[in-house]
Amino acid sequence: MVMDTDELDPIKKKPVRKDLTRMSVTDLKDYITDLKAEIVRAETEILKKDSAKKGAEGFFKS
Repeated sequence: MVMDTDELDPIKKKPVRKDLTRMSVTDLKDYITDLKAEIVRAETEILKKDSAKKGAEGFFKS
Protein backbone atom coordinates (compact mmCIF):
# COMPACT_ATOMS: atom_id res chain seq x y z
CA MET A 1 0.00 0.00 0.00
CA VAL A 2 1.36 3.40 -0.97
CA MET A 3 0.79 6.25 1.45
CA ASP A 4 0.04 9.61 -0.09
CA THR A 5 1.77 12.32 1.94
CA ASP A 6 -0.68 14.90 0.60
CA GLU A 7 -3.32 13.34 2.82
CA LEU A 8 -1.26 14.33 5.86
CA ASP A 9 -1.38 18.03 5.08
CA PRO A 10 -4.22 19.95 6.72
CA ILE A 11 -6.98 21.08 4.42
CA LYS A 12 -6.78 24.83 4.00
CA LYS A 13 -9.31 27.29 2.73
CA LYS A 14 -8.51 29.08 -0.48
CA PRO A 15 -6.98 32.51 0.08
CA VAL A 16 -9.20 35.54 -0.30
CA ARG A 17 -8.73 37.12 -3.70
CA LYS A 18 -7.22 40.58 -3.86
CA ASP A 19 -9.15 43.48 -5.28
CA LEU A 20 -7.09 44.01 -8.42
CA THR A 21 -9.04 47.10 -9.46
CA ARG A 22 -7.34 49.09 -6.69
CA MET A 23 -3.82 48.13 -7.76
CA SER A 24 -1.61 50.16 -10.08
CA VAL A 25 -0.06 48.60 -13.19
CA THR A 26 3.30 48.42 -11.39
CA ASP A 27 1.69 46.75 -8.38
CA LEU A 28 -0.09 44.28 -10.65
CA LYS A 29 3.18 43.38 -12.38
CA ASP A 30 4.87 42.90 -8.99
CA TYR A 31 1.94 40.76 -7.87
CA ILE A 32 2.27 38.58 -10.98
CA THR A 33 6.01 38.20 -10.35
CA ASP A 34 5.30 37.09 -6.77
CA LEU A 35 2.65 34.63 -7.93
CA LYS A 36 4.99 33.13 -10.54
CA ALA A 37 7.66 32.69 -7.87
CA GLU A 38 5.13 30.92 -5.65
CA ILE A 39 4.15 28.63 -8.54
CA VAL A 40 7.81 27.70 -9.06
CA ARG A 41 8.13 27.00 -5.33
CA ALA A 42 5.06 24.76 -5.37
CA GLU A 43 6.23 22.91 -8.50
CA THR A 44 9.64 22.33 -6.90
CA GLU A 45 7.97 20.85 -3.84
CA ILE A 46 5.88 18.57 -6.07
CA LEU A 47 9.04 17.33 -7.81
CA LYS A 48 10.70 16.63 -4.45
CA LYS A 49 7.67 14.71 -3.20
CA ASP A 50 7.38 12.73 -6.44
CA SER A 51 11.09 11.87 -6.26
CA ALA A 52 10.80 10.72 -2.65
CA LYS A 53 7.74 8.65 -3.52
CA LYS A 54 9.50 6.97 -6.46
CA GLY A 55 12.53 6.29 -4.28
CA ALA A 56 10.39 4.65 -1.63
CA GLU A 57 8.51 2.61 -4.21
CA GLY A 58 11.82 1.44 -5.72
CA PHE A 59 13.15 0.50 -2.29
CA PHE A 60 10.15 -1.64 -1.45
CA LYS A 61 10.04 -3.34 -4.87
CA SER A 62 13.59 -4.67 -4.61
